[in-house]
Order: sequence, then C-alpha cells, then structure tokens
Amino acid sequence: MAELTQAQKDLLEQIAGLTCRPDGAFNIRANGGLAERAVTDHINITSKSDVPGIDITIKSEAQGETVYIPVVMDESGMVDVVYNDFFVGDGADVTIVAGCGIHNCGADDSQHDGIHRFFVGKGAHVKYVENHYGSGDGMGKRILNPVTEVYMDEDSSVEMEMVQIKGVDSTIRTTKSELKAGAKLIIRERLMTHGEQHAESIYTTELNGDGSSADVVSRSVARENSYQKYTSRIVGNAACTGHTECDAILMDNARVLAVPELDAACLDASLVHEAAIGKIAGDQLIKLMTLGLTQEEAEEEIVNGFLA
Repeated sequence: MAELTQAQKDLLEQIAGLTCRPDGAFNIRANGGLAERAVTDHINITSKSDVPGIDITIKSEAQGETVYIPVVMDESGMVDVVYNDFFVGDGADVTIVAGCGIHNCGADDSQHDGIHRFFVGKGAHVKYVENHYGSGDGMGKRILNPVTEVYMDEDSSVEMEMVQIKGVDSTIRTTKSELKAGAKLIIRERLMTHGEQHAESIYTTELNGDGSSADVVSRSVARENSYQKYTSRIVGNAACTGHTECDAILMDNARVLAVPELDAACLDASLVHEAAIGKIAGDQLIKLMTLGLTQEEAEEEIVNGFLA
C-alpha cells in the first residue's frame, strides 16, 4: 500500500477494516488525492476527467467480489468533494465498502462531501457499507455530507449499511432511491451523537414498479447536548410495499426529531411507518445493576447492544 500517515492508517482500519493492501479492486483516496488503486478482470475503476471522483464499472461476471473505496483525511482545513458513479451489470453480486474518516488536530474545519450514484442492473445484488468516523483533538470540526442516489432496475436488490458511531461534529446524510418492478431495497442506519454534534438523515424512496419493496430502519443514540433529525419519505407509485422506522434512545439533554412521511399514489401500495423515541428503560438498568454493573456500565451495555 502507498505510504500513508499513521493517522490515515488508523482511519482506514476504523472505516474499512483495512490493515494491509486488500485483495481485489480498491481505490484509496487520501487528503484529496489518489493514494493507491487496483482493478480486476470484473471490476474497473477510472478517474473522472471533468470533476474529482471515479467511475466504478462492475461486470455481470462479478460474483461475490468486494471493492473498497474509502476516503481518509488528516489535513486540517481541507474541503474535499468527490463524485463517484457505480455501474453494476445485470446479475452481478458485489459488496462495496466505502466511508470516510477525518482526523483533525487543527483549528480549522475539515469537510468531505461524497456524491455517489448507483446504477444497478437487472437482477443484480449490491451490498453497500458506508462507515463514517472522526478523531483528533483539534478545535476544528469534522464535517461529512454524503449524498447517495440509487437507481434500481427490475428484480435487483440493494442492502445498505449506513454507520456513524463516533467523532463526526456535523453531518447531513441525503439518500434518494428509485425502484423498478420487483426491486428490493433494505437500508439499516446506525448512528450515535454526543457533545454538541448535529446529525440529519434524509431518505426519499420512490417505489415505481409492481412488486418493488423498501425497508428503511434507523437506530440511533443521542447523548449530551447533541441533536438528530430523521426524515424518511416513501412514495408508492405502484403495487408495492414500504416500511420506514426510527428507533432512538435519548440521553442527557439531547434532542431527536423523527419525521416519517408516506405518499401512496396507487390503490395497491402498502406503506407503514413507525417511530419510537425515549430514554433507557429503568427495569433494564436495574437488571444489569443487580449483576454488579454500575449505572454507567449498565447504560453502556444497553447502548452497545442497541446499536449492534
């Protein structure tokens, strides 16, 4: 692997589980530039010529392959914007590990905005993992504003894991999806905020074909003085099924706002939303404390289990 700073290596391990050069296709971006890249017979990665970013072409022959496209930053005051497009062939089966880590020890804000578009072919399956993480003891903020667009052809399926557990001061996560007939989308968000952090998640899902389905679920913990807003809109334009859910634990002086929205434009659309926000149940704490845990230890056990 190309020479990276120790902070960048630590970030790579946190967001992508990488401690050495991965097998298969990958593209590692560090401080706004290419650190290292590799391609395979079935997955090609090329740099865009007009804007910063890459095109990732995944052939139909790709079956059970993984491609890594993490971004790491440890330069204070940097603003990095990238445009990444994924072209997934009919019937392909691929895992994409993305995400961004920012280490900021300076006084200036550091920011990464990643705009990802997925064009998923007929019958293809994509698992997309996006981890966000921040570290560093500087006064400058760590800001992440990802935008994700997913266009799914007939009978395709996409599973998305959107995870942010630590160190991000401000984020607006925007995800838009459009599904054709028989397409299936599953989104699982896990989020924790603390201190004065601000996090906003915006999901818009359009079910445009008969037999399409979406299940969008967010689990979050808001601590100290942090603020979270979860907005999820599902539009049923066909005979489809849609479900969205926000399940949040509220602690200290934090605030959580859930805004579910359903728009049924077809008689045969079946759409459901759920939202539950509240503090940790007292009986859960008491049960763990009777086993010898302090209240603080019991709270941590409950939070870790909830976000697992």
